Amino acid sequence: MKNFIQITLLLLIGLTTQAQDKKAKGLLDEVTSKIKSYENIVIDFKYSLNNAKENINQDSKGNVTMKNNMYVLNLMGVTKIYDGKKTYTINPEDEEVSISKLNEKDDSSITPSKMLTFFNNGYKYSWDILQNVKGRKIQYIKLVPISSRDQRREILLGIDIQTKNIYNLIEIGKNGTKTTLTVNSFKTNQPLSKNQFIFAESKYPNYYINKLD
Repeated sequence: MKNFIQITLLLLIGLTTQAQDKKAKGLLDEVTSKIKSYENIVIDFKYSLNNAKENINQDSKGNVTMKNNMYVLNLMGVTKIYDGKKTYTINPEDEEVSISKLNEKDDSSITPSKMLTFFNNGYKYSWDILQNVKGRKIQYIKLVPISSRDQRREILLGIDIQTKNIYNLIEIGKNGTKTTLTVNSFKTNQPLSKNQFIFAESKYPNYYINKLD
């Protein structure tokens, strides 16, 4: 009788976990569908990096404009432009522009557009906690990388239940480093300049142009 109860409990736990995983996948699919429906996305965000062991605490603000796989990212004083073929990294402090090609087949090449749909491959996912953030219901999905070579132990993806947009993303590394990206403003289908994603070398006459490949 004891063994029967234990087996029954294990089966129930297994079925509950399976149902939660299916529920998590369903919500992630809704997020992906919503993101793909937008003409463009403009995000203002806060980026935090913390490691108690190394006594590291860094906070910075940034913004990114995305359309298809193109983007303009501003973070920590550096601007990155990706026009669909090449990445232009503009560093005002060094007065340098680095130009490089993006290898689309390289899974480690993380772009802002990929960050909104990265969870579709390479992770185990499960339903996590629900939080109330200033009147908004934020449902967390826990993502665990399948690859043992991944330096991240787990990722928590916070999703606004009402809008199905990403609220925040928390990465916890195997070395104890915690990085958090929190969306402060999420705008879609904005009027953009036709030159929004084009790098104009003439704007940087005194910069060193470093062509990496």
